[in-house]
Amino acid sequence: MQLWNKYSKEELEQQLRAKNHRYTLVSFYQYAHLSDPSVFRNELFSTWMSLDIIGRTYVAKEGINAQIAVPEQHFEAFKQKLYAYPFLNGIRLNVAVDTGATEFPFLKLKIKVRDKILADGLNDESFDVTNKGKHLTAKEFNELTSQEDCLLVDFRNHYEHEVGHFKDAILPDVDTFRDSLPVIEQEILKGNEDRKVIMYCTGGIRCEKASAWFRHKGFKNVYQLDGGIIKYANDCKEEGLESKFIGKNFVFDERRAERISEDVISQCHQCGAPCDEHTNCAFEGCHLLFIQCESCKTKTENCCSSACQDIIHLPEEEQKQIRQKITKSNLVFKKGRFKLS
Repeated sequence: MQLWNKYSKEELEQQLRAKNHRYTLVSFYQYAHLSDPSVFRNELFSTWMSLDIIGRTYVAKEGINAQIAVPEQHFEAFKQKLYAYPFLNGIRLNVAVDTGATEFPFLKLKIKVRDKILADGLNDESFDVTNKGKHLTAKEFNELTSQEDCLLVDFRNHYEHEVGHFKDAILPDVDTFRDSLPVIEQEILKGNEDRKVIMYCTGGIRCEKASAWFRHKGFKNVYQLDGGIIKYANDCKEEGLESKFIGKNFVFDERRAERISEDVISQCHQCGAPCDEHTNCAFEGCHLLFIQCESCKTKTENCCSSACQDIIHLPEEEQKQIRQKITKSNLVFKKGRFKLS
């Protein structure tokens, strides 16, 4: 069986429409020792392809990090096969709060072997990664964040918390998780070693590593929101708790975000109108993800700038030549902070 996808976007969309699945969106992670990630990756790919699962998953010697969409009729079979792995037996599955109106959350199944399941820039041999912060339930999180002696820190990137975050949270101005650790230590936590540090992220994986790192750095009272924003939102609904999260929870699939509250806390990057809808620039050489209202989307034809708008009207061969000269950067989200021309 072929263990990768080779179809075009158009072919993938056609295949998905023909299957007409209704999906359950799931994310999960687990730190564990995998002696041969490639073998494990190939087993997963073969199994999940047979269940028509789509999504993005990273596998490394340190474990697995997955964001996938499972056909509803195959969900029980998926869990059964997943739990058959001893280190994944009974693992918490974070189910999406809002599936949104996106036709397909992903186009295909991608499972990649990497050095780490999360790019954190840390040397795991230098500290005890199992000495993590205390996990908080939604109820415990609400109670603890009501106290004055705590620091509530968002461990996500600026383009994530821009559209939604917890009330009174500290929002670091960072582009990556790797960047966030020294910034948070030097600019936020330094001098507060004895205060209660409460951290949260989307699904919990960033806090698993960060809480152990900051305990290693001398912070005594470290807490993390169990299951992140996704589990918190679901638990608040099920338990009838007050939700302290405002706006949208940014997610890394085609939905781009799931709505937690009706509050719109961000602005269109082009005109400044209240807006929390992300779009990708229509010029493929740019493809910037930024916040754009419907009015600006119509006016600029889904482009982030007049320069990109001019380019999309050029012949395809000219566009291709322009794209070849562009060096993409993983800091592309930085441009989203500013009002675009």
